[in-house]
Amino acid sequence: MMNNDLNDFISLSEKFESRFSTSHFPPQPKNLYDAAGHLLTLKGKRVRPVLCLMANELFGPISEDAYYAANAIELFHNFTLVHDDIMDRAPIRRGQPTVHEMYGSSTAILAGDVMLVQAYEYLNKINISFLSRVLSLFNDTARKVCEGQQLDMEFESQEKVSLYDYVEMIGLKTSVLLAASLQMGSLLGGAGQGNQEYLYDFGKNLGIAFQVQDDYLDAFGDPAKFGKQTGGDILSNKKTFLLLRAKEVADSEQIEKLEALLSVNDASKIQPILEMYKSCGVDEWARELKNEYLKRALTALGEVAVLSKRKKPLEKLAHDLLDREQ
Repeated sequence: MMNNDLNDFISLSEKFESRFSTSHFPPQPKNLYDAAGHLLTLKGKRVRPVLCLMANELFGPISEDAYYAANAIELFHNFTLVHDDIMDRAPIRRGQPTVHEMYGSSTAILAGDVMLVQAYEYLNKINISFLSRVLSLFNDTARKVCEGQQLDMEFESQEKVSLYDYVEMIGLKTSVLLAASLQMGSLLGGAGQGNQEYLYDFGKNLGIAFQVQDDYLDAFGDPAKFGKQTGGDILSNKKTFLLLRAKEVADSEQIEKLEALLSVNDASKIQPILEMYKSCGVDEWARELKNEYLKRALTALGEVAVLSKRKKPLEKLAHDLLDREQ
């Protein structure tokens, strides 16, 4: 008989962390494996691996295979962060120096590589009856994440980027790993293809909603609650949902003013651009867009053919992730 007392995100995070907080690498060469372990010890939110476990638990007790997959997912995610930080020349990650800042770019590249290798080592432990399907999903996801990162880099120097293009990029760079984590967990739980696809759609739409919110909070969030000074994306001229929408709806005079502000290289441009966003209704539009993607996510989750009460932890997590209005 299936247990109806499902774990919530916090309790599953603790269970995952107790298993994951171990050494994944041999001791030598020390610099290489210290670099590979650096980011892992800083403990991100672990959303992706825990989503894998939550999806697995929808269909029965959490399997050992789901923990192997969750380990692989978290290692892969951190591998992408190490390499992204190198490409972005980012000095800080999770409040600490990035891997390349501490160990040099060459060692950081190798550290990311061994994290990816170790991810495959965990996947290789999965029951042979699932392994081929899991590897296909993992490889397809990894390829898409790389495609998304490439598009993101190209957009930096591309003068015109449409909202459609931006959503496609976010879907690849950010959302597919959330989606695949859910699908992989459900696959390992014995879910049929239809249920796997509904969970994938739930994750993909949730990921886009989260990015809309992230873009919004960077501009309009309360720094005390959001954890960082607002306007960072504006300062760096980053293409966001807000900027792209403003360029779509602004009149010619506003566009001229916006372009002039974007050429300014200091924080004096932040407040005028925020005021322009408000005058164009971009702030309200972003809140509505986030809610639209959340609705799509919850609609997909609603189609998963298990008892409604078994889906409550995932519903709660979706609302919790997207409930930081200010």
